[in-house]
Amino acid sequence: MTTILSSNLGYPRIGEKRQWKRAIEAFWRGDINATCLQEQMKSLRLHNLKKQKELGIDLIPVGDFSLYDHLLDTAISFNIIPERFTHHDPTDLSCYFAIARGEKNAVAAEMTKWFNTNYHYIVPELQGTEPSLLENRALSYYEEAKEELNIDGKPVIVGPITFVKLAKGYHENELENWVNKLLPLYEQILHELSAAGAEWVQIDEPILGTNLSETEIKLVERVYQMIDDHVSGVQIILQTYFETVQHYHRIIKLPVKGIGLDFVHGEHIDVINKFGFPTDKALGVGIINGRNVWRADLEDKYQLLETIQRVANPETLIIQPSCSLLHVPVTKELEEKLDPLVKNGLSFADEKLKEIQTLTTALHEENDAVQHAFTESKEAINYLDQSDYRSHLTESIRKDAKRELPFLERKKYQQKKLQLPLLPTTTIGSLPQTLEVKQTRTKWRKGEISEQVYNEFIESETKRWIHIQEKLDLDVLVHGEFERTDMVEYFGEKLKGFAVTEFGWVQSYGSRCVKPPLLVGNVEWEKAITVKEITYAQSLTNKPVKGMLTGPVTILNWSFVHEQLPRFTVQNQIALALEKEVLALEKAGISIIQVDEPALREGLPLNRLKWPNYFDAAVQAFKLATSTVKHETQIHTHMCYSEFGEIYEVIDDLDADVISIETSRSHGEIIETFETNDYKKEIGLGVYDIHSPRIPTLQELEMNIKRALETIDIEQFWINPDCGLKTRNEEETIAALENMVAAAKKLRVHQLSLKV
Repeated sequence: MTTILSSNLGYPRIGEKRQWKRAIEAFWRGDINATCLQEQMKSLRLHNLKKQKELGIDLIPVGDFSLYDHLLDTAISFNIIPERFTHHDPTDLSCYFAIARGEKNAVAAEMTKWFNTNYHYIVPELQGTEPSLLENRALSYYEEAKEELNIDGKPVIVGPITFVKLAKGYHENELENWVNKLLPLYEQILHELSAAGAEWVQIDEPILGTNLSETEIKLVERVYQMIDDHVSGVQIILQTYFETVQHYHRIIKLPVKGIGLDFVHGEHIDVINKFGFPTDKALGVGIINGRNVWRADLEDKYQLLETIQRVANPETLIIQPSCSLLHVPVTKELEEKLDPLVKNGLSFADEKLKEIQTLTTALHEENDAVQHAFTESKEAINYLDQSDYRSHLTESIRKDAKRELPFLERKKYQQKKLQLPLLPTTTIGSLPQTLEVKQTRTKWRKGEISEQVYNEFIESETKRWIHIQEKLDLDVLVHGEFERTDMVEYFGEKLKGFAVTEFGWVQSYGSRCVKPPLLVGNVEWEKAITVKEITYAQSLTNKPVKGMLTGPVTILNWSFVHEQLPRFTVQNQIALALEKEVLALEKAGISIIQVDEPALREGLPLNRLKWPNYFDAAVQAFKLATSTVKHETQIHTHMCYSEFGEIYEVIDDLDADVISIETSRSHGEIIETFETNDYKKEIGLGVYDIHSPRIPTLQELEMNIKRALETIDIEQFWINPDCGLKTRNEEETIAALENMVAAAKKLRVHQLSLKV
């Protein structure tokens, strides 16, 4: 290669207006068949490729598209099918979606976060499996792009080390054995791509940004040496992202033709200056932030590229985003209601590819168009300097924020106040958002119905569900969150300092898309946000109704915050704003307040050496928001779909009175954490999976609860689903909750009979 190339690492699957989501959900409902779904997916896939071609990208990724998740795609391609789903034809969509979503007699595969992002992947299960190559997906997509659009694409494959490290079902000492089983299949994929004419193949190994052991890094070296020995005709670019590559000086010696590095989130400029970079390899410079939505200062980025050129071979650079653009919305062109200043400062996927192309052009030749783009980008980000919010903090930070009494003492006040039974039952917060709820909200936003009509509808839904919950005999109720679109976007709409988009959707898990708000100024609480809806719900029942808030760490992690801003300062601003809402709820008579932190684990840096600072800041922010309540006010928090065992102490340090944690998809594995720790506070381990349409049986729920009670004292244990219920339909929800309450009552009666 003798020229500088532009490249992309992955493109959003969902379409400008979530066409992808609608087609998949129509298939699940039975409105369209598999043939129709595949036709719609192909149309969208080709549309995405055509746009990248028109934007002038040289290396266009193929194989990054998925109907649900790329780890699930990889597992099925290798015939890695959990035993409970082997009755399906593995090549049929029924098998694919059953693994992802579960079915009547089989729970779905575990789902967890993709490194430190809000994207969730389906965890491959390796036990009892003999891998084989069922389908070369990379080849299929490569040939499709070539035949349909004359695009000689760059196939994208999840690397063998990352795939096995993210899988489950094997002992730690079996890592090499499993990699060895898969290695011939990877070689077959590469042989077939080479025969088809593929020039470049992108093998994603983001696991290289984590703290691998000496044994693991030796395995990396051996694997890529074997691939080089056995495969010819394709140029492999080993792609890393999200963090500085550990063992950099050894990784750059691997026998691959290119290495992609993240120059946004890692310290690679320091590392490359120290160790250099091989002149016989292409360097993929991840210079445009693939995880945020703000325009780059192109002149600043160009100067960084010039610095890199002095270290690496200036003729073998590949200019690209820092990671796949899966994590950002598709285009800002549809945003017609944003403040023009804010919109001008944005860069979604399409705009990021334009930035990449501009920088690539600039490295070839400087011309008037390039200079104009540089000047325009500088002006677009100047509005950040017009605000003092980078250094501003609305109140002094209380370094020692904490509850006045330790848990065991304040628990007495709470028991006296709440009078809850043994094994109290509750839900996590949201209740089904039906088509009617969504349509009514849309009509209100468009001005087709008045505020009064909308509020009356929200109250009617709240009242109806309070009565349903009372009939179900749940012990602690929720108002249902019918007024909320999303747990972070809703607060972004209400807190000063945020802006929200209309079409800024990104994929979170499966067909679930979220719309992260934009942080554009000082975060401040101006008036009560949730008090009206929650106190109305409380007025309808004598049972306690939880106040429902999203925590400061999650609001920060699930918002688009400009990379120039000090994140922990912003996080504390959010915490202090939420504290006012917590106190407003308490003043209004709400005795249980849940401050959800599902993103606490997700935000962890990949490098463990950076964990202490992150944890200290997270705990401080949570305590700032929650520690000034009265003794009898019970603080709950909820966390889901992350590996929590290794951060047990941090969960304890939050000092929430009750935590609820997802365990259904991970089959109760977190319970092992509590077998080796003396946890004193109260806890709800999600007893069934709400992301699956299947209804758990009474026997299954009893078994899940009994398994937890082998480790956790019954006086500490709450019974709840593993997450909010907004994505489920009403019939499924009621049936599942009926079984959940019945299981709790049965075990409660049994326990009381033992005492007698």
